[in-house]
Amino acid sequence: MGMNVETVVLGPDTDQYAGKGQPATRIAHIRQVAQRMEALGFDGLTTPEAGHDPFLPIPLMAEHTQAIQLGTNVAIAFPRSPMVTAQIAWDLQQLSGGRFRLGLGSQVKAHVQRRYATPWTGPPGPRMREYLECMQAMFETFQQAKPSFYQGEHYQFSMMNPFFNPGPIDHPAPEILIAAVNPYMAQLAGELCDGLRLHPIATFDFTHKVVIPAVAAAGPMRIRRGGGAVLPGRARYAAPRARPRRSQLPDVFVLRQEPVEVHRGEDGRAIGRAGGRQSQCE
Repeated sequence: MGMNVETVVLGPDTDQYAGKGQPATRIAHIRQVAQRMEALGFDGLTTPEAGHDPFLPIPLMAEHTQAIQLGTNVAIAFPRSPMVTAQIAWDLQQLSGGRFRLGLGSQVKAHVQRRYATPWTGPPGPRMREYLECMQAMFETFQQAKPSFYQGEHYQFSMMNPFFNPGPIDHPAPEILIAAVNPYMAQLAGELCDGLRLHPIATFDFTHKVVIPAVAAAGPMRIRRGGGAVLPGRARYAAPRARPRRSQLPDVFVLRQEPVEVHRGEDGRAIGRAGGRQSQCE
């Protein structure tokens, strides 16, 4: 199974995790880090949404690099409409020469409502499904220069005239990866996306017991360009016995490893425990 190694720009440091804030952003710093990471041989460079806009550094990094993949890791979907996200992803794919990968995450209800000051309209899994389907209809509309509309419960895309259509670009539509902890999101990644980004608390045990089976349960993959896994450098990837073929798995990216205990509750759903906190995977 192929391996890709990525690193992050403007990622949280220990002071930020400790509640001491974060330093101001500098253009020169972003440029220098991007150039250095490409020179060191990294396959990808990503930007989180952890106090800064994740899309803003991408054009700068694209201008000062040649081949390294660039992407958000991850941008929070629900505070942005599908059109807002689709337009910026479309432009970044063109400006980067086809190197942009759109990483999206749902966040949790409290952050979406109270920090982003936006509505929480329903369960995140079904809403993310509609978000992806709606955005893919928009990509088709851009590339074909004719409408491909979408109607869902949470999102409706029913109007586009030539004046506001950005039109075709010189590259395929951006790859889409979603953040996933629970089986629903993991299966959704297998159905509709090009890859999956694991939560920082995910371990290999959790990945094998919860995430990979959920991705495999998606059935025939709709992965356009995927395959492989990126895991912490000190660890060894141990595939399950019935390992899906390379073409059947999206990219899996692990940010860092922490102890997580995984077991089954009485209802059969997986429960993970990390740092004394328990979360149920629906």
